[in-house]
Amino acid sequence: MSRSHNPVSCVSGTILLLAFSLLPARAERVTVFAAASLTGALRELWPRERHPEMSLSFGGSSMLARQIEAGAPADLYLSASLDWMDHLQARGHIDSTTRIDLLGNHLVVVAPRDEGFALTLAPTFDIGGAFAGRLALGDPSHVPAGIYAMQTLQALGWWPALAHRLAPAGDVRAVLAWVERGECAAGIVYTSDATTNPRVQIVATIPDSLHIPIRYPVALVAGPTTAAARRRLDTLRSPAAQAVFHRHGFTVLTAQ
Repeated sequence: MSRSHNPVSCVSGTILLLAFSLLPARAERVTVFAAASLTGALRELWPRERHPEMSLSFGGSSMLARQIEAGAPADLYLSASLDWMDHLQARGHIDSTTRIDLLGNHLVVVAPRDEGFALTLAPTFDIGGAFAGRLALGDPSHVPAGIYAMQTLQALGWWPALAHRLAPAGDVRAVLAWVERGECAAGIVYTSDATTNPRVQIVATIPDSLHIPIRYPVALVAGPTTAAARRRLDTLRSPAAQAVFHRHGFTVLTAQ
């Protein structure tokens, strides 16, 4: 028995296939784990409404590193600490061939917008009497900004006078929030956090000589790597990204 063909059905099927072939391909999802201090810059670089394929997860560098170590699905890791990137690299959790030091930063002392105070960064300055209340900083046991802050206070000889007045936080964004709300009289944060925040004022800029250099390394997480993830890594080094990072108070160390 011969089988008849419906020419209309054939044409309709061809048109349907052609229509599907012309649809834009869905962008591959890329998951980025980034230090909390990068929130503003990366949200500007990859806004949700224009980049729905980007999944941005922010937090303390140590917390994110531990999540990656535990198997959390991430494509890119941006840390505010060389130590935590070293930690992952030593355990084979990042692609070391893609690792670069992307950004630098600085520390500042901030106070609520209308509650500033005089501060001189010198060992002879009476820091205990400079302000009333608590000093917020990242938890020095694991938060990079807190480690840099502790080094600063120790270098100035201020640690003994302030140790009982410290309010340790899980990340630098929490430090900033406490100062914004007046829950702490002062805080030590990155320049990038204070520069674009109108609810705090910078009381003093901390010289880099008082702590180890602040570096933000980035690398692809080990495992199957998509072309999309590699493109996003390249984007972080582009002139457009460089301009965004500069606006947010970062120092760009690596560019295309």
